[in-house]
Amino acid sequence: MNDQPHAAGATPLARARALQPLLAEAAPRIEQERALPPDVLAALHAAGMFRLTMPRELDGAEVAPATLMQITEALAEADASTAWCVGQAAGCAVSAAHLSAESARRLFGTPEAVLAWGAGASGLARPVAGGWRISGRWMFASGLRHSTLLGGHCPVAEGPDAPVITFLFPRTAAQVTDPWRVVGLRGTGSDSYAVDDLFVPEDATLDRAVPAPHPAPLYRLPLIQLYPGAFGGVALGIARAMLQSFMALATEKTPRGLRRPLAQNAAIQSLLGHSTARLRAARALLLTTLSEMYAEFEAGGALRSEHALGIRMASTFAIQEAVAVADLIYHEAGASAIFDANPFERRLRDIHAVAQQVQGRRANFELVGQHLLGITDGPLFV
Repeated sequence: MNDQPHAAGATPLARARALQPLLAEAAPRIEQERALPPDVLAALHAAGMFRLTMPRELDGAEVAPATLMQITEALAEADASTAWCVGQAAGCAVSAAHLSAESARRLFGTPEAVLAWGAGASGLARPVAGGWRISGRWMFASGLRHSTLLGGHCPVAEGPDAPVITFLFPRTAAQVTDPWRVVGLRGTGSDSYAVDDLFVPEDATLDRAVPAPHPAPLYRLPLIQLYPGAFGGVALGIARAMLQSFMALATEKTPRGLRRPLAQNAAIQSLLGHSTARLRAARALLLTTLSEMYAEFEAGGALRSEHALGIRMASTFAIQEAVAVADLIYHEAGASAIFDANPFERRLRDIHAVAQQVQGRRANFELVGQHLLGITDGPLFV
């Protein structure tokens, strides 16, 4: 695994874990402000959390997908919005490996460089001398508020089958709106933005659906395939934090009408054992899937459809199992769980916000089943 030590000697995963006390303290502020505050951003930049998947020549870490998953998991134990922003930025940052060395340095060469973009293709791009003129509107740009760059995915012709290119441009070139009034993951500040007839030079474009033309093993995986593992890690981290908080509560809480603490209840003991097994099994499947794929990349192999489908299956399973465990824990915590001062209510909202994203939808299993049955005319999204 490419989990190389930082200049200070710690690996990216160790640096992520070291951020947990700061993030846990800042979590209420992050939610209230609906953005990552300056002190949190400074710590994330200092720890290299926005350069995890950039090439090493840009002071990036080129972490393996399984390491990225463990990083978002560790961050989510303290604050889910921060973990989500780091996972989103990691996928976007692979853009640097698609660009020429000169263009990558121009766009990503400053220490504070962060790229964010919204979901889906929008608008239209038309070729002009030296580049393109693009117009479009995008939603759900997690991390937009601390980004320096934005990306817009635009079709380059009319029609449903038109090719889509990603265009990179300064955040200051976009018109930003703030519709992010949501149940969970409030701190991601996932705003909307638009551009109208904006010029983008040819060397600031890429196709995010294909591997980058960079020799490092990480870039044999299209960047859109990094998101499922990263966001699966977010869900697992939230659920594990809820489970740990419940175990602490169980030792001290005696529910009204009962004579013994929750910890001495056989039903609670069984639930904890079963929930722990579910989380560990889901985590193991996701880690194994990502690790086995990356081992093939390191041996010179290329991306196969089984890789993409395996990631989709394992990440969706991890998210769904994490949500199920979180729901059980929340219920068994009783009235203690409904107070925002206790460590359950916000995490329940956050994990359900994670599950509402495309990576968590149960329909993803349909695509896996179609592949197993040899059916090839199903959904295209993997």
